[in-house]
Amino acid sequence: MTAVIGHRNPDTDAITSAIVYARYLSRTGREATPYRLGELNFETQYVLREAGLETPALLESLPAGSEVALVDHNESAQSLPGLETLKVVAVVDHHKLGDLTTAEPLYLRFEPVGCTGTILARLFIENNVHIEPLEARLMLSAILSDTLHFRSPTTTDVDREMVAFLAPIAGIADVKAYAMAMFAAKSDLGDTPAETLLKMDYKVFEFGGQPWGLGVVETTNPGYVLGRKAELLEAMRAEKAASGLAGVLLSVVDILEETNRTLVLSEDEAAVLRAAFGVEVSGDEADLGSRISRKKQIVPALEAYFA
Repeated sequence: MTAVIGHRNPDTDAITSAIVYARYLSRTGREATPYRLGELNFETQYVLREAGLETPALLESLPAGSEVALVDHNESAQSLPGLETLKVVAVVDHHKLGDLTTAEPLYLRFEPVGCTGTILARLFIENNVHIEPLEARLMLSAILSDTLHFRSPTTTDVDREMVAFLAPIAGIADVKAYAMAMFAAKSDLGDTPAETLLKMDYKVFEFGGQPWGLGVVETTNPGYVLGRKAELLEAMRAEKAASGLAGVLLSVVDILEETNRTLVLSEDEAAVLRAAFGVEVSGDEADLGSRISRKKQIVPALEAYFA
């Protein structure tokens, strides 16, 4: 059996891609089961609930030598602990190459598109595997989530084409209304603890040999998130100390206005933001303008600065 997993602190693409790719593998001759590496955010909960699906089981470890397929990531820091002891048989991803190494050849599918769901849809089509309505709904949801309904600069024409192709199969007549319902669910944060808000879409990257934590809160109600700034800064401070990080940043992205206001923990982070992005830091906030994609607009600028 092959365990199919997305990254830690999973988003909609990580979870739905694990489910869809496990179904694809099972239908093409390899027994597979999807798992999650963390708790679901509210948007992903909404997507699975609307699809009538249970949440995949939480996976904390696997015995050495177990087969695993990675979706929506390929870096060990974002994957299952002990990944180096496992047999990675496949990777389907739309991110840059990370530090993954294997002892044997494996299946790799990387494409510079906005979402892993887009790549999976192409796999079904290319191999003449019938796409069921449930699978179409999940892949469509992932694309809308990752591209912020085509607002993100990571969006490609292929993503748009796949949404147009998948929508009728999924039985979703009004794609815009469905996307807005997803974003509303994502923004319904209620009394979510600050440490949970920080980690809902959070990844650790290495810049200049030092680990940095980069979190993103995508919302249609940024005022609510920024209103809890003091709590969030404290959660960032605690995470920085607990994990021995060189810095922590949390970007509050307004989905509708396409803006980014980033919380700044200390002068260390402020100095990096000024140099890497050429922005002013006012108190504990930096206005990063329309830089709403961590993958395409935040991480590359930080990599270039530290290089």
